Amino acid sequence: MLDRFYLIVDRAAWLPRFLPLGLKLVQLRTKTDDAALRRAEIAEAIALCRAAGATLVVNDFWRDAIDLGADWVHLGQEDLVEADVPAIRRAGIRLGLSTHSHEELDRALAADPDYVALGPVYPTTLKVMPWAPQGLERVGEWKRLAGRPLVAIGGITLERAPGVYAAGADSIAVVSDVLQAADPEARCAAWLKASRA
Repeated sequence: MLDRFYLIVDRAAWLPRFLPLGLKLVQLRTKTDDAALRRAEIAEAIALCRAAGATLVVNDFWRDAIDLGADWVHLGQEDLVEADVPAIRRAGIRLGLSTHSHEELDRALAADPDYVALGPVYPTTLKVMPWAPQGLERVGEWKRLAGRPLVAIGGITLERAPGVYAAGADSIAVVSDVLQAADPEARCAAWLKASRA
């Protein structure tokens, strides 16, 4: 089972700040083009999470995940087209996939992922999205259709979380609401408390 709170960070340097709070599920979404730096970042994140008993999900870089012995990979739809899913599975890696439409959900389910992510649930400022906000009704629909754990992402604040969980999300993925908070550690702790209440 996925933890109900799923933090996404862009650097391994965040992890010593959040893991001691009891964070159990985190995705590293590194964007560096420097392969050596990226691999070092992923390796550091894997080591930190393992030491803390937390699950690390590597975003996009599935070859690095295989080489470095990661336990989880998350792929977007574009990455899914080029990824060697059988190789990922042979390496014993679990898989999460992003979806934004019925067509993408069908494509994702054909790959038999361990979880499906749906977004953006609400308007998000983190990146430009070609999709309109999905809303809570779509969260409920996806939960019925996916047949596996559902991760909700996009514009979700702590205040919106109860409605997202009630709509059917098994886990909520968060970036801005924690990383851009005035006190990221306090916000992360509040999320952890709310998700386990």
